[in-house]
Amino acid sequence: MTDILKRATVYFDPQLHRALRLKAAETERSISALVNEAVGQSLAEDAEDLAAFDERAAEQRHPFEEAVRELKRRGKL
Repeated sequence: MTDILKRATVYFDPQLHRALRLKAAETERSISALVNEAVGQSLAEDAEDLAAFDERAAEQRHPFEEAVRELKRRGKL
């Protein structure tokens, strides 16, 4: 099965658009390719964050207030 590309209208800040055009020209890649890569990387980071949250879900939680009380008790605050 072939992936079908979808069209979207995106509005960039003029300076950001200029930098993107320059990078596209310098790297001989299209603006679309650069934007697709950046969005893909951002979503991959989100997926990693979500996986990390899932991994830590079973960890015992320590309330902030408890940590502050313990620091005071030890003379650290």
